[in-house]
Amino acid sequence: MLMEPKKSVFFTCTLSGKNIIILTALSITAALLNILLNSFAVNFLRFPLFLDTVFTAAIAFAFGIIPGIFTAILTWFLPCFFYNGFSFYFFCSIAEVLLICALKPYVLDTPFFTSKEKIAASYTILVSKLFLLYILCAITISIIGGVVDYITHLFVERNYYSVDDLFKQGLYMSNMPVLAVNILSRLPINIVDRFIVIFAGYFVSTCLIKLTQTKPRNNK
Repeated sequence: MLMEPKKSVFFTCTLSGKNIIILTALSITAALLNILLNSFAVNFLRFPLFLDTVFTAAIAFAFGIIPGIFTAILTWFLPCFFYNGFSFYFFCSIAEVLLICALKPYVLDTPFFTSKEKIAASYTILVSKLFLLYILCAITISIIGGVVDYITHLFVERNYYSVDDLFKQGLYMSNMPVLAVNILSRLPINIVDRFIVIFAGYFVSTCLIKLTQTKPRNNK
């Protein structure tokens, strides 16, 4: 039988003041890395994808729903100190955290005597869950983002260009409702960027868990 998955120190003991401080620092760092990664991808690499939740996903994978949501909110609120205005697209990030915590994909900790068949089965389950999570995130975020875009621009005139605008013209020509256009135009982008976010976020989370695992005490 396969053993239970390895847990971060934050899962294996009661949250102390020290652990809360560490977890808060990790969330703040993750939020800053989200902003930097997205800015680098868009402004320097000219990569028109939304990669501002890679580290939010990593925190959610590693530490759960509360740190994940905290990181998501920080990622959207921190830029408000430097730029005017606030975006309600942070609901997309929160939805992603909720989906990650609902599915809880992880690799089981397999001892050396476990058969190759069981190891292969555990990783097959992991990849299947990650792929399902990726599809669900792409669809959910497209819907929420489309609704937010539709409601927001009923009251505020849009004065910027987004990559999803590339797909809107053809959809408008099909006489689709504006709300449907806002949702469907996001799907091609989210199908690509959610794949990167989910799989890269999971990889980063495995590193975070290793860094925060409780080390065994030496018995003297």
